[in-house]
Amino acid sequence: MTTSLKNGLLAAAVTVFAGFVSFTQVSAAEPVSIRLKWVAQAQFAGIYVAKAKGFYEAAGIDATVNPGGPNINVESLVASGADTFGIASGTEGMLYARENGLPLVCIGMSQQMTPFAYVTYNDTGIKSVKDFKGKKVATWFTGPQFTLFSVLAHEGIAKDDVQIVSQPFSMQPFIDRQYEVATVTLYNELNTLKEQGINDIKLFLPDDSGVTTQQDAIVTSEKMIKEKPELVQAFLAATLKGWKYSFEHKAEAVDIVVAAGSGLERKHQELMLDEIERVMTAKLGKSEGLGAIDLASINAVQDSLLEYKALKAKVDLKAAFDTSFWEKVSAADKKL
Repeated sequence: MTTSLKNGLLAAAVTVFAGFVSFTQVSAAEPVSIRLKWVAQAQFAGIYVAKAKGFYEAAGIDATVNPGGPNINVESLVASGADTFGIASGTEGMLYARENGLPLVCIGMSQQMTPFAYVTYNDTGIKSVKDFKGKKVATWFTGPQFTLFSVLAHEGIAKDDVQIVSQPFSMQPFIDRQYEVATVTLYNELNTLKEQGINDIKLFLPDDSGVTTQQDAIVTSEKMIKEKPELVQAFLAATLKGWKYSFEHKAEAVDIVVAAGSGLERKHQELMLDEIERVMTAKLGKSEGLGAIDLASINAVQDSLLEYKALKAKVDLKAAFDTSFWEKVSAADKKL
């Protein structure tokens, strides 16, 4: 064999080997982006922990976490492919996304009970939701307003009998008593009020009125499910594993979240993670595991929205909520 032929064969072998190495590296660490519905905080601890502890990396995923904000629409970004996965609004958000033709699919539901609640001062004389009649009630018009509509209907109150106003992402107007009732999340705004020493308040939970809506949907696109189902499966399993680790190692989880965020107050994040654990391990979260999709609850919410004409027609729930990936996640990764 001539020297030139040997050199040619060697060069070809090196090229093939380099290509093989390159292929295995890409396959072992596929880049994905995860869009959050808000900025870094303990509400998303499972995502940050899964990345920091190497759960995504071990699953062959090179994850980039993109924060959200008031002007960021997770549903649109994920449906369009701008982001691979997302933590979106929840039951109502998914239903409206599908109604509007977005090819968005929920593969898991983080919060198993309604995280919203309604708060009023003790001296307003409001003792039940029925007393909301004739009062000024504030809520966010980003989806939670429909939870309020459902609560009012279940209590036999006409929507027009309540003065419903748009609520900013601040509790200051409520503190200044610009309205009698405000909407809070159990894991954030409620703690903000308590941290400011505001304890002369009464809380009303939607679940007590028979309204349960799951929130913080784990979403991806129809295209991802069709083209890369193994990646979708790996992502969901690693994410739920991150949540399980967060609840079993809370101090470390808060460390990770605080390091990922900007100007986060540790005590507030600790309280938030405690409440997030409570809403994520309620109902099916306790009996079946983290991230369970409650189709019965979702169907009931859809019926309510149809009744109030907030939805024009029924959504194909099987297309919008795919439980198959969650069902394949090992119990060791999703059950506490």
